[in-house]
Amino acid sequence: MASDSPKDWRFKLHEVIYESNTPAGKAFDVGLLIAIFSSIIVVMLDSVVGIHQHYGKLFNIMEWIFAALFTIEYILRLVSIRKPIRYFISPLGIIDLIALLPSYLSIFFIGAQSLLVFRALRLLRVFRIFKLGHFLTEINFLTQALKNSVRKISIFLLTVLTITVILGSIMYLVEKRENGFSNIPESIYWAIVTITTVGYGDISPITPLGKFVASVVMLIGYAIIAVPTGIITHDIAMAAKHKKEMPESCPGCSREGHDSDALFCKYCGSSLFK
Repeated sequence: MASDSPKDWRFKLHEVIYESNTPAGKAFDVGLLIAIFSSIIVVMLDSVVGIHQHYGKLFNIMEWIFAALFTIEYILRLVSIRKPIRYFISPLGIIDLIALLPSYLSIFFIGAQSLLVFRALRLLRVFRIFKLGHFLTEINFLTQALKNSVRKISIFLLTVLTITVILGSIMYLVEKRENGFSNIPESIYWAIVTITTVGYGDISPITPLGKFVASVVMLIGYAIIAVPTGIITHDIAMAAKHKKEMPESCPGCSREGHDSDALFCKYCGSSLFK
């Protein structure tokens, strides 16, 4: 029985830190979000010169208190799972580490504490705390859709780049190196700005033929907007056909995204319920 006590202790700690199904787990996550939000406010206020002059020492003390709390929380996340390396290299684990490091980097590098605003990324945990499972599902769909669309989007971007090179070169010839089109790279820059419908206006054609080419580029810009949208939408629809996922995280590696009827983690093989 004594050999099971560490397992029971680690499993209970995992439920509190990683899950929000229990009152203790939800209280922990809500308290964590409050601490994260408070630390971000402190960093933002400390960047205001007038406020820093009056409360700089207080903000410094508060920041190190937050740093100590987040360090303890990070360590607890590592020790509460059976395979801590899985959490360490996971997206949430990397975000937690990035949010923690600036506090200690500020000891060696002046101004590094401004990077503490990266803690805002940790506020994404609010989706799990308040049972907004459909948001997590949509995020998973979007992630899968983007993975499936990488090759198509890459081909699309290469096509657009080719079009901008051709149109920029044409505009360079049409405007006869005047009106800002002094060379082909500058003309390609104009084509990219125009075809993306940004339109800074720092370079613009003057000749009638140049204006006609510009009109064609603008119309092409509006036309190509629908292409990547259609690609990603199609892949999202395909990803939506997969099974629904349960919100619980694995006690072995802390990863989520398991099928609703799964008993074991599909990433590390650990039991999802013990």
